[in-house]
Amino acid sequence: MDKSIIQPKGKSEQTAWWLKPLAEPMAASATDAAGLSGKEARSRLAKFGPNLFRDHREQSLILQFLARFKNPLVILLLVASAISAFTGEMTNFVIITVMVLLSVTLDFVQEHRAGKAAESLRKSVSVQARVIRDGKPIEIPVTGVVPGDLAVLSAGDMIPADGVVLEANDLFVKQALLTGESYPVEKRPGTLTADATELQDATNALFMGTTVISGSARMRVVKTGTGTAIGAIADRLTGRPPPTAFEIGTHRFGLLIMRLTILLVLFVLLVNALMHKPWLESFLFAVALAVGLTPELLPMVVSVTLSKGAMHMAKKRVIVKRLAAIQNLGSMDVLCTDKTGTLTEAKIRLEQHVDPQGKPSERVLELAYLNSFFETGLKSPLDDAILAHENIDVSAWKKIDEVPFDFERRRVSVLLDKGNGRILVVKGASEEIIELCTHYEEKSNEAQIPLDKASRDRIHGEHIALEKEGFRVLGIAWREVAVDHPHAVISDESELVFAGFAGFLDPPKQSAGAALAALQDSGVSVKIVTGDSELVTQHVCTQLNIPVTGLLTGKEIAQMDDSALRIRVETTNLFCRVNPSQKDRVILALKARGHVVGYMGDGINDTPSLHSADVGISVDSAVDVAKEAADMILLDQDLNVLLDGVMEGRRTFGNIMKYIMMGTSSNFGNMFSMAGAALFLPFLPMLPTQILLNNILYDLSEVPIPLDKVDLEELRKPRVMDMNFIRNFMLVIGPISSAFDFLTFYVMLVVLKANETLFQTGWFVESLSTQVLVIFIIRTRGNPFKSRAHPMLVATSLAVVALGATLPFTPIGSYFGFVPPPAQFYAILAAMVVVYLAIVEAAKRGFYHWYFNHYLLF
Repeated sequence: MDKSIIQPKGKSEQTAWWLKPLAEPMAASATDAAGLSGKEARSRLAKFGPNLFRDHREQSLILQFLARFKNPLVILLLVASAISAFTGEMTNFVIITVMVLLSVTLDFVQEHRAGKAAESLRKSVSVQARVIRDGKPIEIPVTGVVPGDLAVLSAGDMIPADGVVLEANDLFVKQALLTGESYPVEKRPGTLTADATELQDATNALFMGTTVISGSARMRVVKTGTGTAIGAIADRLTGRPPPTAFEIGTHRFGLLIMRLTILLVLFVLLVNALMHKPWLESFLFAVALAVGLTPELLPMVVSVTLSKGAMHMAKKRVIVKRLAAIQNLGSMDVLCTDKTGTLTEAKIRLEQHVDPQGKPSERVLELAYLNSFFETGLKSPLDDAILAHENIDVSAWKKIDEVPFDFERRRVSVLLDKGNGRILVVKGASEEIIELCTHYEEKSNEAQIPLDKASRDRIHGEHIALEKEGFRVLGIAWREVAVDHPHAVISDESELVFAGFAGFLDPPKQSAGAALAALQDSGVSVKIVTGDSELVTQHVCTQLNIPVTGLLTGKEIAQMDDSALRIRVETTNLFCRVNPSQKDRVILALKARGHVVGYMGDGINDTPSLHSADVGISVDSAVDVAKEAADMILLDQDLNVLLDGVMEGRRTFGNIMKYIMMGTSSNFGNMFSMAGAALFLPFLPMLPTQILLNNILYDLSEVPIPLDKVDLEELRKPRVMDMNFIRNFMLVIGPISSAFDFLTFYVMLVVLKANETLFQTGWFVESLSTQVLVIFIIRTRGNPFKSRAHPMLVATSLAVVALGATLPFTPIGSYFGFVPPPAQFYAILAAMVVVYLAIVEAAKRGFYHWYFNHYLLF
């Protein structure tokens, strides 16, 4: 092998390497048939690096940890602590620094563990490449492919790297990603002329990221990773995907909190300046207030909750590739799926092979067998059923060429030679096949009769009769061609002789009806989007007691504009005889109606729809391009498994909402009270270090939220991030928290005659107790005594409250400026907390009643 064409790692210039001489392709494949040795492959992997678009070498843990300090609030706190040190306030300096380190470490450790767990799941379903190593074909992750590898390709594979074709058998590749060519192009070994310098001219080369549509091949890998054609433009191709509904919601939530924070901080600074309070303390107080208002644990809670959801789903045999898809799955209210394997067992059998008169015909079986046997494209389950039905001797036949299947023509043709003549055998969708025929065979004597209108109608009637019985039907036709006819082209598919029909049965999946009903009860409507006939699909629906609310065919969709389609998709649940572009239009129409749409597919034709859907779902047996496009992979093609995934998605969403609602109600109320207290108190209502301590203890109590259970009521219907709901909840619960804070002010100043330090101590204990314990009210819509929180959440919450109550009596408490409150204070506090929780419970129930029975109606 000529090693000069293999580019070293890091060399980015894209030369026409496919023009450089390689040893004779067939000779190379003979002498290098054993491929690389394992030792040589490891050496090259170390030299050239992993086969990735970019250098994804992970930062060291220390750099990842230090990156957490880029947060503007963290920087502000560290600056404030440094100013404290320079002004002699060493206690403040130590406390603030320790608080920042504890907060950042907590966030880093939790999120790092979650990220590692999610990455291990993604790797378990990564796209594999077939290569020859040590003379044996093996499957390895695409990232492990190295220059010089001998790769084996077949229909449905993604090309794992750039390389030259050594052997090809009717190899057609779709490379629109790189060249914009809409149709598959044929690739073959050979030397090109010097002017073939563009990618589209490189008929002897294959490029990473493109897809094998039909045929098979062996290629010698030349370039990997950033040295590939796609690697050079990877930044343009692999940009950040559009934000999900959940990501948009959390972004809006962040903007809401940021606006409120800025307003309150500016207000506090202005008031303290007018009241001539010490500038350093005022600045520290404002920064601490900003920290208290910021939901800094939200990224960690989201990451940990989604990661735990992914681990739970893995136990149910669902592998999540993109964590955000879990929440989208929970919000999904429409699932689009094919019929095969979802409503049926995907165990297709050839049951009928009949002539145009509906009589059994061995001739039809032979022609169908020849077509399926010699076809080198992506074998469908129908081909497998034909070949498994009966073993027919094809030794007398030789394949000359083929026109591979595509989803626009919906047929495949093979050109065969038997020594005494050549024929073209065509198999495909019956309607298209019949339209291409000018004659048909009379019974079994192979007499060719002209196909007039009466005979067309009769043949069409036979086709409909088969479909009404539930058969999936293919048309079989043929024609003679000249003995020297060299190639098969699409124009040859004309003036055919219709031989008959092949009828297939795929038994309905008995569990599908119940699973669809369960999804429907859970607020997810299932729409069947299939290339199959409407008669066959309706027959299966009848067997499974699935009501048909509306039907659209691909022909009808083709005649509609997008606005008309948006109207029809709402009430239609069967879309039949649709091609890939029409499937995509259906999904986009549903999304335009405001639905969160999932799509389940496993074929090359499903890739656009998997990309367009909010949740792309595929199966482990899918072709590479479908698995790569999907957000999650089902290890079992079962709607019951998917239903479990939907429930897990709703659990993760429910737990994330608990944290958000806590941050926008009790926590926000307390911070609002701090800002309000600055108006009339001659001193700071709470020291900056006390606010930071309050905040980190509160955060610690919230860490187990991802473990918490979610009420069944929350799982019944899909939910999306609703900013109106969050804002209204905050406006109801927040003021209650503030009212009890001001009641605490009255108790401390009037009843207990508290000085500055006792006031700050008492309010610290009260605010921490109320904002931590209110989680038991907010975490459920129902009765908090019936909906049991996770033991870990109970333990951490009670432990934090106990720590806050006893801290003033410890030596550490004095460093924070605490003094021991009198016993009378704790008696009043206990009564206040009980009343506070009771009022919040009543307000919560009233809010939910109003929101779901009145607000949502308008």
